[in-house]
Amino acid sequence: MLKIAACDDESAQLEQMERMLQDYFRARLALPGRISVFSDSRTLLSRVREQGGFDLYILDIIMPGLDGIQTGMELRKMGDGGEIIYLTTSSEYAVDSYTARAFFYLIKPVTEKKLFGLLDEAAEKLQQRRSRGILVMTPDGPRHIRMDHILYAERIGRRVRYYCTDGTVDTQTIRCTFRDAVHPLTEERRFCMCGASFLVNMEHVTGVDGREALLDNGGRLILPRSASSFKDNWGRFWLEEDSGCPIG
Repeated sequence: MLKIAACDDESAQLEQMERMLQDYFRARLALPGRISVFSDSRTLLSRVREQGGFDLYILDIIMPGLDGIQTGMELRKMGDGGEIIYLTTSSEYAVDSYTARAFFYLIKPVTEKKLFGLLDEAAEKLQQRRSRGILVMTPDGPRHIRMDHILYAERIGRRVRYYCTDGTVDTQTIRCTFRDAVHPLTEERRFCMCGASFLVNMEHVTGVDGREALLDNGGRLILPRSASSFKDNWGRFWLEEDSGCPIG
């Protein structure tokens, strides 16, 4: 299921986008989808707070009240990791769109061919993220944890504790180094080792305040003293991520 939210204050533009999205799912019978449309960003944000987020957001940039960039930043503050495609008539906001970690930036008018290709890419990326995970041996048996659910991990005694968006998971007693125990994660760019026994998922970090990492769930994580370079690493990570946002 690919859940898409489209938000545009111009009714004609919103109706056109809804028709194009309906045509997309009719042409992709193997991909179930759900489309929700919003004429203002505050209604969209309220819906996300009350009922959860979407896999993909298609946001007009120039809107009264909260514009598309501000709406994207609010979604990120709420911990929403859905992909964002921005729509506008001007390329002047392209740099600003990076702050909301946009997937793509489209100049109007949008063609069906261009939109369908982007939706295919977004659906593939979503499927890849959903399927990636690690198998953790816990005292109660093996457990699969999705990588995008992991906020951070640390060594507690002779165990590894994973702090996830839906709770914590403790491993069985480990007989290796912490780095070896979390090796599958260290191969992913988004995970940063902080000292010998601490690892953070930078995708869930919205800022760094001194020795504290600000998490997208509203939490504040005190970093080890040995993590003095974390802020620089976090900045480079998002700079590299954001530089991949294309314009078309």
